[in-house]
Formats: sequence, structure tokens, C-alpha cells
Amino acid sequence: MGTVGFDLDMTLIDSRPQTLAAFAALAGETGAAIDLAAVDRRLGIKLEDEVAYWFPELERAAAVATYRRHYLASAEQTVALPGAAEALAVVRAAGARAVVITAKHPMSAEPSLRAAGLTADELFAHVHGDEKAAVLRTLAATAYVGDSPADMTAAVSAGTLAVGVATGSFDAGALHDAGADVVLESLTGFADWYRASRPGRSR
Repeated sequence: MGTVGFDLDMTLIDSRPQTLAAFAALAGETGAAIDLAAVDRRLGIKLEDEVAYWFPELERAAAVATYRRHYLASAEQTVALPGAAEALAVVRAAGARAVVITAKHPMSAEPSLRAAGLTADELFAHVHGDEKAAVLRTLAATAYVGDSPADMTAAVSAGTLAVGVATGSFDAGALHDAGADVVLESLTGFADWYRASRPGRSR
């Protein structure tokens, strides 16, 4: 039945507390005026792209390193979102692969998955937008599950079933507007949906 891709932050794991705390620590250490509410609204983009909102170009590499130091210090506190483990399990039970495709850097993605007690059959990290679409096309993925409009756009671009979960910073309307074929309130509904829809058999 092919491959199902999952986003990581706010799709499989609740990384919001660690992310916002690391940005708050970055602001405190550097004196940068970082609007955490704005960061929250963009959860899911690459760290480098978020840092670019707050730091001039020559300071960005140092800011990224400082952020990651603070984030990794609390990565072990990451928890799986409700239904995440079951979602991965139902895909594997159907004979498909459950892969993670995320904008998160491997340095952060791997510890976060371990802390949440989740495993991916393959991890594609540090990709966003069109880069996610390219991965989905390479894998001939049957579905991609994510919490942001950018995730839905990537799935549509790749010709992949776009499955939205309204567990991040965007509501169901925003996910539908971005092209979601289906939007679930959370991954707690994924197993029943997956068994009923059998993505990969038909669309």
C-alpha cells in the first residue's frame, strides 16, 4: 500500500512548549525582540527561516546555534500528540511505510522522536514547502499528513492525498483552503479514517 508521510511538529509531537521556550531563551540571551505569538503562528517552517524574521543576516548562524542549544536542553520533554503512535501503527499494519518528512533539522528531529516514543521507517529532515513535495514524489507517497497549509500545498503539488490535522496553529478552514482532501480534528481519528479510506488503493 505504499508510503504515508507525516509531518512532525504539531502533527506527531507537541513541540510547542520547547520551541517557544527556546525562542524566549534566545531573545533573553541576545536581546532580540522576538514576538513569540508570531513564532507560534508560523510553527512548522525551517528554523533558519524563522530566525530571519528577527536577526540580520550576519547574526543568523549564531542565533540558530543558540536556539538549538536551548531546544536540545529540553528535547527530552517532548511528548507525542494523542493518536500519533496509533497512526503510525495502523499504517504499518496495512503493510505500508510510515515516514516522517519535516522542516526540523535532524539534530532536533531525532531526539524529539525518541523522547516521544515514536519511530519512523525513514526520516526526511530539514525540508519544507516544495522540498517536501519533492520527497513525496520521490517516494510515490499515497498520503501526507500535516498540520499546516504549507503541508497541504506540498501534498497537492506532489499529487498525494492531503490529510490535515487541526492540532497546530491552523484551523480546519485554513487547511481546506490550502487543498486538504480531508481534515481530522486530531490523529485520534486517523486509524479509523485510514482503515475506511484505504489510501493507495483508490483516490
